[in-house]
Order: sequence, then structure tokens, then C-alpha cells
Amino acid sequence: MVGAAPGSAHPHSGGTRPAARTRWAWAPWAALCWALGYGALRIRWAVLGPPGFGVIGTDLIGFTGWGGVALCGAAAAVALAQAAGRWHRAVEVAGWLVAALLVMACPLLLIDVVGLLLPGLGLPLDPGAFASRGACLAGAVAVAAGTRGYRSRRPGGCARCGRTGAAVRGERLPAWAWWAAYAAVAGCAARVAVQWAVGFADAPLRAGAALAVFDAGFALAGSVLPLAVVHSWGWALPSWLPLLAGRRVPHRLVLVPAFAVAGALTAYFGAGTVQLAVETATGTWTESEGLPLAFYWITMPAYLVWGLGLGAAALARHRLSRPPCPACGR
Repeated sequence: MVGAAPGSAHPHSGGTRPAARTRWAWAPWAALCWALGYGALRIRWAVLGPPGFGVIGTDLIGFTGWGGVALCGAAAAVALAQAAGRWHRAVEVAGWLVAALLVMACPLLLIDVVGLLLPGLGLPLDPGAFASRGACLAGAVAVAAGTRGYRSRRPGGCARCGRTGAAVRGERLPAWAWWAAYAAVAGCAARVAVQWAVGFADAPLRAGAALAVFDAGFALAGSVLPLAVVHSWGWALPSWLPLLAGRRVPHRLVLVPAFAVAGALTAYFGAGTVQLAVETATGTWTESEGLPLAFYWITMPAYLVWGLGLGAAALARHRLSRPPCPACGR
């Protein structure tokens, strides 16, 4: 059962609106500069042809050629609307949509990061493609930051935090957060189970110390991390730990990796699931590594459930543990 207690708005919240808005004033202009610069590069590649981009052969997914140019144009239009106009729901929705599409366009950045952290795995890494994907993600951050600031202009919204309505503070995590955390664990378990069924002999990663580190991180991110988000031992260390018993676990220690893993999994395997669906529907799917189509229809959604579940649980914990806004008390 979730308890809640209404709060009251800060008596000086109205006076902080102009000053608080300056906190995000830079973001739309940063997004516009990014869109013009990166967009110019995408135009050049669309006209003259892109670089080879190594083994994979592409930097972005779904937005290559003029599609990448169009995405940059959409980011520029959103940034200008946010910088110049009053709040409109369509502009805010467009901002979140463009930011999400930019993230979905660079899912291969996950492979790049893993390859950089664990070079012994033998994952392909092209510097030009890595830089382009990183730039695309930077654009997503800029657009999201601009939209975050833009939503503070909503009628009745706090200029500092953008929240509306009465201040409501729950006493414990909602039931759906627990379901989400255990769904993440189930998604990871399903991924391991299907790999167990087909065998590990043809796994694409090189064996060695790097693979052992990767497997350990994989297991922790799919079991301990989701459960730490919701269980009491993820908030305060259990009593059986010597010297550390009862010590509070910093929320960022759990939430930063939770959001990072959730975002990476959701972006990469969300894009992969969409691509798989298109190829299945159009009959263009080709067998890879000797594995059947059914294998991918289990693993891709399993990863996606893992990412979405972990992200939802982390969001619930963040909303419960965040301090009240100093401007409005929400």
C-alpha cells in the first residue's frame, strides 16, 4: 500500500521563475548549434558518400543518408521553437520524440563502449563511426535538456523542476516498480536460457579474462542491480555485513548504473527489435551465425524487457528518493 501526504507550494515559488529558467536557457541554443554542425556533416556524407566505417559499414541505424539530415533538421526546428515560443504541448512532445529518435539512431555506441572497456573481447571498433555515434548521442542530450527546460513553462508548472499539481510524497515503492524489477531479472534469465539451449560454442566473443569480466558484469546487471533498486538491502546494507551493517547505500550508487544499463539496453535492443520485425515482415531476414529466427525473437525482446523493467524500477526509486524542489516543495 502506498502512502502519500500532500504538501504545499513554496511561498516564494512564483518569484523564482525567471531566475530558475536560466538554468536551462543554454540548452536549446546548444541543440541548435549541434544540429547545424552535425547536420552539415550529414549533408556532406549524403552528397559525397560516407566513410567506410569499418567492419559494420555504418555509423547510425535507420537514419543514414538524407534520413540523418532530416533528423538534424527536426532537432533544429524543435530547438528554435523552444527558444522563441511559449509552451505548447506539441513542441514538448516533439522534443522528447526527437531526443528518443537520436538515441535510437546510435545503438551501436553500446558495442563501441563495451569494446573500449574490454578490448580483449575482439569487438569491432571504428574511430570515425564511434565519433559520429557519440556526436549523435550528444545531440540527444542537448535536445532532451532543452525539452526539460521547456516543460517548466507549462501553466501551473514550477520553473525550476517543471512539476505540476500538488506535492505528493509516497512512503514506499509502488507495486509496479517491484513487477518491473523482477521483469528485468526474468528478461536476463530468458536471454541466458535461450543461449544455453543453443550452446555457447559459437558465441561471437573471444574467450579469456575479458570475457570473464563481461560475464560477471552481465550477471550482476541482470540480477543484483534490478533487485538492489527495490529491495531494502539496496537502500541500507544488511545486518550480516561486518563493519558496514546498516549503512545507507547512496541512491546514485544504484541509480546511475541502473539508468545507464537500462538506457543502453532499451536503445540498442529496441532498435534491434524494430529492425527484426521489419525484416521478418518483409522477408529480408538472413540467417546469422547459424542461429534460427526464433532465437532472435526470444533474445531481442528479452533484452528489451530487461532494459525497460530496470529503467521503470529505477525511475520509481528516483521519484521516491529525490528531495523536494526548493522552489515549489513538490
